[in-house]
Amino acid sequence: MSRRDLIAAAAVAALALFAFVPALLFGAQRPACLDLSVPAPHDGMVWVPAGDYAQGDTVYPEEGPLTRTHVSGFWMDRHEVTNAEFARFVAATGYVTEAERGGDVKAHPGIDPDLLVPGAMVFFMPKHVNGMENISQWWRFVPGANWRQPAGPSSSIAGKEDFPVVEITHADALAYAKWKGHALPTEAEWEWAARAGDAHPGDDHDQPVQANTWQGIFPVLNSGADGFVGLAPVGCYGANKYGLFDMFGNVWEMTADLWRPHHGDESLPDTVPARGAGVSYTIKGGSFLCAPNYCMRYRSGSREPQESDLGTSHVGFRTILREKSVSP
Repeated sequence: MSRRDLIAAAAVAALALFAFVPALLFGAQRPACLDLSVPAPHDGMVWVPAGDYAQGDTVYPEEGPLTRTHVSGFWMDRHEVTNAEFARFVAATGYVTEAERGGDVKAHPGIDPDLLVPGAMVFFMPKHVNGMENISQWWRFVPGANWRQPAGPSSSIAGKEDFPVVEITHADALAYAKWKGHALPTEAEWEWAARAGDAHPGDDHDQPVQANTWQGIFPVLNSGADGFVGLAPVGCYGANKYGLFDMFGNVWEMTADLWRPHHGDESLPDTVPARGAGVSYTIKGGSFLCAPNYCMRYRSGSREPQESDLGTSHVGFRTILREKSVSP
């Protein structure tokens, strides 16, 4: 997603609470979630062993070509970074996120200046839509939205400490990872972790049962059959074979890799662009907005670009540690 996708949209939005109501349960049973008050082994990380696999998929053009890839072993956060974890980072460092600072007009020529005030993108559930091409029917830039107020100035993360932190940019995620002594995963590392040892592409095309995705017709009807409408706390669904929660659905997850239209195109991982330079990074795994009739990117091979300095309400992140000396 980028600001240019939203040029046709109004900058000031009605408060979009639908995306942050944790459980509008239309008769659905809410799943039991991880108890994060219980200390986890290895500082909440799990080991992802080395392996070789066919990276990519064949559902959308940008997922190809299938590429034989080797990944060395690494540690990975068992769940996405939560509001509570990010709050500890901010308290320790005084860090101010890009959504709280606002964008740079000079770095975004031609963009409505109202889209560069402090704020972020928020999803809201429309009552009806006129076609699916204009995403401004369900996405709005909300001034004052940020990680503390993810739906705008009147919203709050109070009581949602175990939810994934959102409205975070790539630079924000890198700053957190550096503070922890960690890194963001490359696209290849993330995809291998999501595969959990499956070297073959295309084995995860069905809408996952153990994930927070959209049940119904996107964007107008979500039954909440998986227990949530909107974001869910981390770890509410079963982990994969490596012990990783929420690799599909809930929130898209950032990687260290600059966006490439196809696998094999030139890439410069871990390069931080000039702020607002229109550069996008690759995100993986889909979100609570993915449905069979739209997106369908709740798969290991799915991928999309995300503008580097734009926070959104459906993108989060987790970190990795490549220290070989601490492997099992």
